[in-house]
Parts: sequence; C-alpha cells; structure tokens
Amino acid sequence: MDDRLLEVARAAKGFMPDDEGLALHDAARLAGRLGPLLEVGTYCGKSAVYLGAAARQAGTVLFTVDHHRGSEENQAGWEHHDREVVDPETGRMDTLPFFRRTIRSAELEDVVIGVVGFSTPIARAWRTPLGFLFIDGGHAEDVARADYTHWAPHVMAGGTLAIHDVFEDPSAGGQAPFRVWQRAVADGFQPVATTGSLRVLRNETSNPSSR
Repeated sequence: MDDRLLEVARAAKGFMPDDEGLALHDAARLAGRLGPLLEVGTYCGKSAVYLGAAARQAGTVLFTVDHHRGSEENQAGWEHHDREVVDPETGRMDTLPFFRRTIRSAELEDVVIGVVGFSTPIARAWRTPLGFLFIDGGHAEDVARADYTHWAPHVMAGGTLAIHDVFEDPSAGGQAPFRVWQRAVADGFQPVATTGSLRVLRNETSNPSSR
C-alpha cells in the first residue's frame, strides 16, 4: 500500500490501527482475485481506503454498506460519539459527507462504491458472489448477528471473511463480534490470521448459502 494512501487512511476519522488496516488490505488484495470486496460498516471511510487500495490492486471493486447514521456506540452519550459528524440541521449523525471526502482524497472513487442503506435489506436483495467480506458494522448483539447471517452466504467458496473488534476477554471490548467469529468457525470458516482485534477466515465450504 503506497505512502500517500496510507496517509489518507491515517487522517480519516475511524477506529482502525495501522497494523490491522494493513493486514486487512493484504487479506483483501489476495481475496479480490476471486471476486469483489464488500464492507459492512463504512463510518467515515478509513477502512475503505485500505480495502479500496486492495480492490484496485486486485482489479476489482469494493462495495461499502452503511446507513451513515451511526451505530449505537456512536450516538450521543456513548464512548465513541463525535460531535463533528452530527448534522446541525437535523441533529442526527451523518457520516456520508466525511466518507465521500475521504474517498475523494484517496482518489479511489473509481473502485469504491458507497451503498447507502441498512445492511439487512441490502443483503436480502444482493446477488453478486463475494471474494471478500468485512464485517465491521454495529456491535450490538442483534446487529452484528444479522450482518453475519445475511452476508456470510454471499462469500464464495475459497473467499475470505474478516471480522473487526473481536475480543475474547470481555474487559477488552464488546462480545458480539467475538460471538460472530465463533459462529463463523462453527459454520465452516477456517481461521487464517489474527492481527490485534482483526480476525481473518477462509470459506472452506462448497455451499455457503446453506448456512
């Protein structure tokens, strides 16, 4: 990943350390040879820069899905709330302008496709097999579970699943992504690598739609 793109990724609002972002990029670059990439949870586009760079190198595209109103943990009164991303006219979070600015700064608009809406209805209408899926949306139990349930069947055989903020120790972070990781392993995804809180798995089943 070139220095200019890394600089843009570092400058973007978000919650991904360099080592996890670079590991995400490397995993996506390899998996992108099979098919397009898709990210659930865009926020302001930090991870989309790592993934968009990988998509370009692999000759594919990244779809990044988010309603841009913020997850539960981003709302006012919660630890990860940022008043800068609140729309003064509506009083609601709106990270879409920040995402667009990030991707424009990275010059990745030709490979990063923003899909604005809620994850579950988009997944239900989705028909394109994925070479790579990154789950990093809301971390409430029902939201994380729904993201996995509806998107994992779209990962093609041999494709890659990555999950962010996986903490086995409850004192280190929320447990919903960890439980999603446990379910993925039970469903046949094989653990490949761990970098910080990022877990990477490969789909070793021949019929992911059976999950």
